[in-house]
Amino acid sequence: MTTSVPAPWQRAASGANLLAADGTLGVTIFEEMTSLAVRTGAINLGQGFPDEDGPAEIKAAAQAAIAAGANQYAPGKGILPLREAIAAHQERFYGLTPDPETEIIVTTGATEAIAASLLALVEPGDEVLTFEPFYDSYGAMIGLAGATHVTAPLLAPDFMPDMAALEAAFSSRTKVVLINNPHNPTGAVFPRDVLQCVVDLAARHDAVIITDEVYEHLTFGDRHIPVASLPGAAGRTVTISSAGKTFSFTGWKIGWLSGPEHLVAAIRTVKQFLTYSSGTPFQGAIAVGLGLPDAFYTGISETLRHKRDILSDGLKAAGLDVFTPQGTYFVNVDTAPLGISDSVDLARRLPELVGVAAIPVPVFCHPEGAERTRSLLRFAFCKKTEVLEEAAARLATLRDRL
Repeated sequence: MTTSVPAPWQRAASGANLLAADGTLGVTIFEEMTSLAVRTGAINLGQGFPDEDGPAEIKAAAQAAIAAGANQYAPGKGILPLREAIAAHQERFYGLTPDPETEIIVTTGATEAIAASLLALVEPGDEVLTFEPFYDSYGAMIGLAGATHVTAPLLAPDFMPDMAALEAAFSSRTKVVLINNPHNPTGAVFPRDVLQCVVDLAARHDAVIITDEVYEHLTFGDRHIPVASLPGAAGRTVTISSAGKTFSFTGWKIGWLSGPEHLVAAIRTVKQFLTYSSGTPFQGAIAVGLGLPDAFYTGISETLRHKRDILSDGLKAAGLDVFTPQGTYFVNVDTAPLGISDSVDLARRLPELVGVAAIPVPVFCHPEGAERTRSLLRFAFCKKTEVLEEAAARLATLRDRL
């Protein structure tokens, strides 16, 4: 009797928690919750996308580029003005100096950068270590590459890792450590000592570090620290970010990565056979955005902090235990104070109950982690102030409607 080997799509689906035990394919939780929100007329605080555009000057730059004829393929590694703008951004904010010719690639969003990096650097038998909960595309791409996904838990209320558990998660097979900071879905911003520990452990096990830093400018306390800026990290770290979250143009799908030339060359080899290039007029526009003054960057975090607090007040009024995030678009709550132990079930009922949609945190976990987080829900606050005020008012009635 032979055992069938999972097809690549099955490995990807399983890694993203989309494959049922009987082999049937499910839809993503984002699609399910969005459909529920549409059907019930609920406010959708599930998926993390803004409901208003970013700076007018960036839009104008894209429109001008289209009118000027910048509508054909960009170079595979991205147009030079954007690569130079990314290099200038890294130096301006972090003192990093990647070479725009050999150490930077423009990608179709951070998602492609993550996919190309993993497909380039890992193979069956390798282990990829992430924190848990984890963004679902990590599991999908690790599965597609045929590697094994190992996790280290982040624990409420502050969602910091247990350092002993983190160290124990490393092994001789750890090929890549994939760190999301600021962290989705928990909203944690990892301090220097935690990040340095990751670097030291990666060095001990000769692992590559891939960092997903798309929320780098959306922090509400301490400034973001890129892993690549820490001692011992630069030679083994690939840094990924994108324009979508910083500038509120998620539909443009302009991302980038930077790192040492030998890793970037390997990733570019894979990336050129995924999308090759994309978004030519948008690339120039994002170069304009990266040069915006400091006031823009401080302003977006201050505005988002205010929105976080509006939504959090409504969640507290509902009787939920709110874990105040230090970054990202997301706030997590514990439903246990309301006597609820199954957040997946509550998420499916919430649009009908109070007219708000959210995402259950267990879907971002393997089975053991899902059990640990089974009462947690994630809400997105990257919406217009008036939308959040209405959502907060509706959520405040939850206790009475259960």
